[in-house]
Amino acid sequence: MGKATRLGKFAIAASKGRMTQQTAPSPASSAPDPVLAGYRKSIDNIDAALVHMLAERFRITQAVGEHKAITGMPASDPGREARQIERLRALAVEAELDPEFSEKFIRFVIDEVIRHHNRAQGK
Repeated sequence: MGKATRLGKFAIAASKGRMTQQTAPSPASSAPDPVLAGYRKSIDNIDAALVHMLAERFRITQAVGEHKAITGMPASDPGREARQIERLRALAVEAELDPEFSEKFIRFVIDEVIRHHNRAQGK
């Protein structure tokens, strides 16, 4: 078949330019790893909680956006946004989470909220 380059569970045959599936080496036991399964269950639960918390946050910010539209307030509040970012960066440090990551995450959320507020104002 010629020289192959491995990419995950696939190999690309360099001479033919096609992908072929490779099987990963099987563990000594075919039984699932209970420790890994426990970690993954916890991750799945946390992911579900994050989705529900974000949904609730966006329900509230939708109401804020409607209120701002009715009262003629601007869609964004740069002062509040800056305070929120600083507050969440400090919380991230306390929680031993990378503050750069937390800032990127909250900026993404804030940008999405502002987009919704602009839409509520017909912009």
